[in-house]
Order: sequence, then structure tokens, then C-alpha cells
Amino acid sequence: MNEHVKHDSEENSSEEVVKETQNIQGEAEKDIVISAAEYQKLVEDSAGYKDKYVRILAEFDNARKRNERDRAELIKYAHEEVIIEILGLHEDLERSLDSSKKFGTDANLIKGLELVVGKMRELLKKYDVKPVESVGKKFDPVCHEAMMQAESQEHEDGTVVEEFQRGYWLGDRVVRTAKVKVAKKSN
Repeated sequence: MNEHVKHDSEENSSEEVVKETQNIQGEAEKDIVISAAEYQKLVEDSAGYKDKYVRILAEFDNARKRNERDRAELIKYAHEEVIIEILGLHEDLERSLDSSKKFGTDANLIKGLELVVGKMRELLKKYDVKPVESVGKKFDPVCHEAMMQAESQEHEDGTVVEEFQRGYWLGDRVVRTAKVKVAKKSN
């Protein structure tokens, strides 16, 4: 069965023909003939939709990657507060060990403190906690906190000459700044 539809336009007087044919399943298929201008508009619209699709797909992919990165960072630094608390305990144990060695306390106590301090170091290493290098290094406000300045002829201006409290990195983030004394040139 054929069906003809005539479409008149002021700009384009082309004729659109709609034909019905039978496909294999017996359903009607229609072939539509359109003008070149209408075809070009459909191609441009299709390109626009494809561009939007590609951009949305890229935005979605970027959002997914950003979400994964944020999640990994959250997991990595979720234990930051506990590690800061452990750092104080670790330093207290180190001071106790040093004091025990200095004043000749019981050898078994010293051996026990050495084991505990060693385990604490392993724990901190496991979680990528490293001390901030300070003495002899240039003062860096990211990881150092200047508590004092001392005039010095033997050190360059801005060099850390003494560390009062050790600072620590957790991965690539400073979790505690080092409290330091910084050299300044004497006049």
C-alpha cells in the first residue's frame, strides 16, 4: 500500500513522499523523503546532541574520578586525630627510655621500653608517618613553627639551629609542625 503526502512550503516546494512497505514480520515500514535543507538541519541537531552527550559523559567521568580521589584521601587521613594523639604517647615513651638509660635504671625496664618504642615506630611507619627534618634545614613555615630566633655567625639566616618538639608528616600532609629555634645573622 502506498500513501503520498504533499508538503508545500514557501521556501522549499519539494515534495515529501511517504511509502509504506511490508517488512519480514509483516509490520509496516515507512520511508520518508525529506529536503536537503531539512536533512542538513537534522545532521546539525544530531551533531549538537552528540557533542552534549560527549561533554556530559566526560563530566560524569571526571566527577566519578574526583569522588574516588576524595574517598581515597578521606580514608587515608581519617585516622589523623588518633595518630596525633599517638605521637605524644610515642614521644613520652622515647623520653622515658632516654631517661632510663641516662640514670641506669633496671636493664629489664630498658629492654621493655625499647621493645615498645620499636613497635610504636613500626606502627607509625605503617601509616606513613615520618618526622619533619629540621636541624640544619632552611626554615619552612609549612612544617616549622619558629619559637625563637638566635643570632649566629656560623649559620645562614633562616636556618633551623635547634628543635624543641619534633614535627611529623602523615603522607604528604603536615600533622604537627616542628617547634624550632631559627638563626639570624648578628649585626
